[in-house]
Amino acid sequence: MLNELKEKVWQANLGLVKHGLAALTFGNVSGIDRKKGLMAIKPSGISYEKLKPAQIVVVDLEGNVVEGNLKPSSDTPTHLKLYKAFSEIGGVSHAHSEYATVFAQASREIPCLGTTHADYFHGPIPVTRYLKQEEVKEDYEANTGKIIVERFSALNPLEMPAVLVAGHGPFCWGRTPLEAVENSLILEKVAKMALGTLLANPEKKPLPDYILEKHFQRKHGPDAYYGQKTRRKK
Repeated sequence: MLNELKEKVWQANLGLVKHGLAALTFGNVSGIDRKKGLMAIKPSGISYEKLKPAQIVVVDLEGNVVEGNLKPSSDTPTHLKLYKAFSEIGGVSHAHSEYATVFAQASREIPCLGTTHADYFHGPIPVTRYLKQEEVKEDYEANTGKIIVERFSALNPLEMPAVLVAGHGPFCWGRTPLEAVENSLILEKVAKMALGTLLANPEKKPLPDYILEKHFQRKHGPDAYYGQKTRRKK
């Protein structure tokens, strides 16, 4: 069942290690088949070195395992909350990459200080509120997803494919599992640049809005012209 999706999710999980975003068993990536209403995700506590495509766990949208002999990631309820709220995404990535996690632990958004940031994220990377004590005690992972969705009540998840969970770390998403991991990598690079910039100039102001808009829209807007257009075959 869903062998192609499981292969993609497996490769995306290995991408976290390839790009230096995860160590040991930190982090996880998932992918969804919306027509079948099933999600594939990394099993809990399995090292990336030992991870095989066949070990990727398939769950339904209520978190029930429908394929696999291993427990799914403990973050499964968080991923499911995001898929249910953000209907256009097809992959979710969670890592504890160092620089993005620094901002999450500081409970501070990552300001848009330059055009590299603006090329991929439409504004500052948002940070959630802290979970309340009762939210941690009951349905911790599901409530983690809830506060992310809550934070995005006025944001477009496709224009801002990343969030910092206060005191925890970053979650990213994309149209595919691979794109979700790519957004995790870009987020980490942007976080490192932002921290370095603020160390070099603590008074640095965000990039002017008109430059931010130009860079984001030329790559993602309705009249985007960045990159190569796909030509129709004659």
